[in-house]
Amino acid sequence: MITNEQKQVVIDNMVKLLELPDSAYDKARKRYEDLGEWFDRDESAVSRNEPHIFPQGSFRLGTAIRPLDESEKYDLDLTCKLRDGISKDSHTQETLKNLIGIELEAYRKARGIKSELEPKHRCWRLEYQDDLSFHMDIVPCIPADENRQKAILDSIRKTGLDEFVAGSASQTTIYITDDRHEGYKHICDDWNISNPEGYAKWFEYRMNPQQTRILLEKAQVDDVPLFKKKTPLQRVIQILKRHRDNWSKDNPDSKPISIIITTLAARAYNGETDIVVALSNVLEKMGGLVNPSRPRVPNPVDPEEDFADRWYRPDCLHLRLEEHFNAWLLQARTDFQHITSTTDAEFLCEQIEDKFSLRVNESELKKQLGISVATDNIITPKTHTIDRQDSARPWEW
Repeated sequence: MITNEQKQVVIDNMVKLLELPDSAYDKARKRYEDLGEWFDRDESAVSRNEPHIFPQGSFRLGTAIRPLDESEKYDLDLTCKLRDGISKDSHTQETLKNLIGIELEAYRKARGIKSELEPKHRCWRLEYQDDLSFHMDIVPCIPADENRQKAILDSIRKTGLDEFVAGSASQTTIYITDDRHEGYKHICDDWNISNPEGYAKWFEYRMNPQQTRILLEKAQVDDVPLFKKKTPLQRVIQILKRHRDNWSKDNPDSKPISIIITTLAARAYNGETDIVVALSNVLEKMGGLVNPSRPRVPNPVDPEEDFADRWYRPDCLHLRLEEHFNAWLLQARTDFQHITSTTDAEFLCEQIEDKFSLRVNESELKKQLGISVATDNIITPKTHTIDRQDSARPWEW
């Protein structure tokens, strides 16, 4: 029978192949810091508005993974917050977005970036290429006013989140631009909101509730960036995202989105220090954390927002997103049971490559598992693949 230590060896080998080197995170940091310095220079049109560039998404949380195709670009999601001098009463969303766009275009030319600056609904996209290529998506925003922050805080409190975390998270709520908004070109009061900084605080709290609460109570900032903490929760999310990427590579439009996987996994995580136990627990619980009614997967720092809103939007019904999420989760449970139930190195390597597109060295894995070349008593489990055409009701458990 495979021991927990041997299971750990298998998972560790996968994580090593998934993880970005610290140098990649450092390069990403240098790029957004360089961008921040550009926005803050004396000649900048927004230098008096206290611009602040900061990362969001997987790079911020330390859950970024290598792409299936190593030639693909990494997604570096950034926020450009103008902290002073601009409000929704003085500027339109369009004006704010154009202000940021002017500076980004000047930056692109100054840095010799060949690809044109590309407008997206909520952001600007800048293609940064050298030895490590990024899609840099920069979301223009301004701080939310006190009334909106208070409303968000009241909403978060109803979820039972720790008071210090709720208070700290609500204070970083922002107004963002979106060219699909009916008031995009006009002065209006109901801008869309977001809160990537607040989400990161919540995520770190889920990683280590006690430490995060102490820091917030003392009004201290943890100097160690999230990507360097390497906790079981981060590793579990990386593994699940890779499995998702491989599982849905032939149908990418219907794949479960990362924010849903990250949120459900963080809610299911119970502080386990063992990644094998953490992975088992998350896979068992995360499906049950989807609400039966809307919001199905609420944003923990804006509970009225539903991360799973596309599941029931009329324009997305043909993608069968909820069915695909549940079918993926069932397949993930099956596949992880297979790779943690045997010491057959050949079988393990085949399964890891088939289910994750990762190549583990078989000889090295045998050594790490403590398995001799002659292993006549190894029992290899049968594999089972969930038929997506028959995946309407396999997850009711």
